Amino acid sequence: MPAFRLLLSIVLAGLCALAPVARAAIVPPEVTVLCYHEIAERKDALTPSYAVPPALLEKQLQWLKANGYHFVSVQDILDARAQKKPLPAKPVLMTFDDGYESVYRNAWPILKREKIPAVVALVGHWLEVPEGKDFDFDGRALPRNELMAWGELKKMQDSGLVEIASHSFDLHRGILANPQGNRQPAATALQWVPDQQRYETVDEYRARIRRDFARNRALISKHLGKAPRVMVWPYGRYNADVSRIAEQAGMPLGLNLDDGPNSAATPLSALRRELVMGDTTPDVLAHLLRVRERNVLDQGRAAKVAQIDLDYVYDKDPEQTEANLGKLLDRVQRLGINIVYLQAFADPDANGAADAVYFPNRHMPMRADLFNRVAWQLLTRTQVKRVFAWMPLLAWQPPANDPVAKDVVVTLPNKANHLAMGYPRLTPFSPRVRKWVKEIYEDLGRQATFDGILFHDDVTLSDYEDGSNWAKKQYRAWGLPQPLPKLRGDHALLLKWSERKTDFLDGFALDVATAVRAEQPGLLTARNLYAQVALNPEAETWYAQNLRKSIQRYDYTAIMAMPYMEQAADPQKFYQEMVAKVKAVPHGINHAVFELQSVDWRKDDAPLPPNELPDTIRMLYGMGVKHVGYYPDNVFNNVPDAALLKPVLDSKLNPQDEEDDQ
Repeated sequence: MPAFRLLLSIVLAGLCALAPVARAAIVPPEVTVLCYHEIAERKDALTPSYAVPPALLEKQLQWLKANGYHFVSVQDILDARAQKKPLPAKPVLMTFDDGYESVYRNAWPILKREKIPAVVALVGHWLEVPEGKDFDFDGRALPRNELMAWGELKKMQDSGLVEIASHSFDLHRGILANPQGNRQPAATALQWVPDQQRYETVDEYRARIRRDFARNRALISKHLGKAPRVMVWPYGRYNADVSRIAEQAGMPLGLNLDDGPNSAATPLSALRRELVMGDTTPDVLAHLLRVRERNVLDQGRAAKVAQIDLDYVYDKDPEQTEANLGKLLDRVQRLGINIVYLQAFADPDANGAADAVYFPNRHMPMRADLFNRVAWQLLTRTQVKRVFAWMPLLAWQPPANDPVAKDVVVTLPNKANHLAMGYPRLTPFSPRVRKWVKEIYEDLGRQATFDGILFHDDVTLSDYEDGSNWAKKQYRAWGLPQPLPKLRGDHALLLKWSERKTDFLDGFALDVATAVRAEQPGLLTARNLYAQVALNPEAETWYAQNLRKSIQRYDYTAIMAMPYMEQAADPQKFYQEMVAKVKAVPHGINHAVFELQSVDWRKDDAPLPPNELPDTIRMLYGMGVKHVGYYPDNVFNNVPDAALLKPVLDSKLNPQDEEDDQ
């Protein structure tokens, strides 16, 4: 398998393996879309893992029919969306990517005999190669006759059963996407221009996409007499720009490889598909469809998380940075983790606030163009299935000449220094701060490939914060009295004030996440939560955080379950109480990550005894905890000890493996 295709197959396998979070009840999907590639015996296939033998395809189709599924066409879906004609019960759309000759030879006779509609997606650049010549299949030379001929495609289209879709003209490949040389999907990556030492601009990117879509549309129209109205995103990667450009080019329906069912609310440009591999027996297919239809986190993999400081990887010497990255990748392989919360900001003075970031952006200094490189390497060179960008929401230290630098959180005087958070933070109540922060996140979404955001533990305001003029203006709009000491003197008012701040902070964070989803449509959200918020019902007044609301609003809530930091007298009792509190919240155990400490900050960051973290995780698994993580990770000193940690993490079965026993 070519290197880039192998890398993307790893990413896509990870996307299929980890189901996203949903709060909704189990409902039948509007339509199930199946994604096939070659229909051939493995020994004859170009990419054996993707090749479905013809006999197995027949069994899958018969199983679908026997279990009440009905095959539908693209027109059926469009008519249903236009409310012209409802879809039948349990509708299924069959799709075949890349235009392989084996589809015409082995799948088409079955489809024709059973009268099953299908979509075939074509890469124009490959099809332009003359018969008898080779085409470039992601860096691998293959004979043109491995793809269908135009006459065969015309015969299938003219039958009325097969819809010919665009798979782009020349975006089914990787392009240079950062200075370090990573190649990433051409449809969504900004191209690095080495001779000019810059990225292409957004306008240049959009123009490149428009040219590609127009060229494939013209090619298909020339040979088949019909322009495509379906866009099948190469490698399943898409964003708001390509979706909009495809629609403008006459392709309103787009197919990706995202997890989850297609509801009536799923955009036509982003219909989700189930990737069918070569070993998908009817029983496996039944399980995949059952998981996809349920679409809840407890049907996904147990999260095994390491929160990693990119500051440890960065070095002023680029060669040393690369050496450090190599050590990190080797270590991650040994740890047994499947999710990384990766620092995307730089905090060299370790005060908890961002002095710079690790990606190009409009507002903050860039310490190094490193986040995209490390995230991509983790996703394609290790077993990690998801990378979350760990970012602050409020804890920024902008350049002094930036106007937002004046809009800071004001901590009111309190003699006991009660819960002074310590981080320098910008006030969320300033409109220009919110716009400024959102733009930084938008730039991150544009510049890198990642799966989620972890909001830093700065998403908090104490009961002595925020006393800025911007905040006071918002409090007046909420109908709260001034001066602020009145709020603390009346418990009912204090609760109202705290709840309003909680909702405002969560609303800000989720609005930022929505902006990032324009570039990363499948984006998940996670947020750090202080332990006392889970343990003490009064803690919302101290932190403007709420466990129940976090579980409802974020895909993951990473509770800082750190007894030494909390100075807990009895760590085991601390964990028992926290697990009980989380289980009391509906769906809590499915959405809470118990994030543990690997060092004791009270003792100059001394590592915990080597067995303590593995033993704690083993104990939490025994209590029914599903998702665990830890911080920090020291790549150079083997803290925590990978040889001790991995067997414990590996002992946690995935819910889909346990499903039949429940």
